[in-house]
Amino acid sequence: MSDEAALTAFDLAFSVNGSLVRRSLGSSWDTPFEAADPVREFSWRKDGQGFAGWYYSVTIRDHVGYESWLERDRLILLDRDPHVVGIASQPFWLHWDDGTRKRRHAPDYFVRMSDGRARIVDVRAEDEMDEATLEAFDATGHACRAVGWEFEWAGRPEPVFMANVRWLSRYRRARCGRPTVVADRLLEVFREPMGLWDGAGLVGDRLQVLPVLFHLLWSGVLKTDLVGGLMETDSLVWTEGNTWAA
Repeated sequence: MSDEAALTAFDLAFSVNGSLVRRSLGSSWDTPFEAADPVREFSWRKDGQGFAGWYYSVTIRDHVGYESWLERDRLILLDRDPHVVGIASQPFWLHWDDGTRKRRHAPDYFVRMSDGRARIVDVRAEDEMDEATLEAFDATGHACRAVGWEFEWAGRPEPVFMANVRWLSRYRRARCGRPTVVADRLLEVFREPMGLWDGAGLVGDRLQVLPVLFHLLWSGVLKTDLVGGLMETDSLVWTEGNTWAA
């Protein structure tokens, strides 16, 4: 199927003022889906591996739904990405006919980037993929290419990195970065790489300083190795842009 044919072969069904409307991909792709309501309720089974909930995103200053811990982790990573400006979960149903039967799929996330690009993100661990899911992701990718959207299949993140970022996400809110005098002092102290605990002690009372330090690590203004091991009191921290880090 050509990209031009895909514009009419795929339909999008999405919420407008509380009602579900269905339109061709070609006539609806420019809808601001980053502000769309979910097209279905979030669900989970008591004996299943998933777990539904709401994550508060500092990027959009609102809650975004998820249906598994893996989806929640992907939300955390999206929330930390400085290029992401909008996130919506279950933004629409994608409808198509695979030649045998009618199909539909609700992507996990619609993401708006700071330069205006759109990205569809579907989250599924590689070892949990089945044929139907692969076909749905392939169709979704085809629809995305037809309208210039990016498509991302997101699997399990690297576990140590994710554990560290998950910890830092506790300090993602702007209030954790205050007072600004503490933040400014931290940036000054860590111009030379230094252990986390020692550097915080040079700034002041660690009970006040550490939340600010973790917020700056979350935002990327301060840097540390998030992949090599879990953060410790002696983890090296440095200010972003420090030539030592290269």
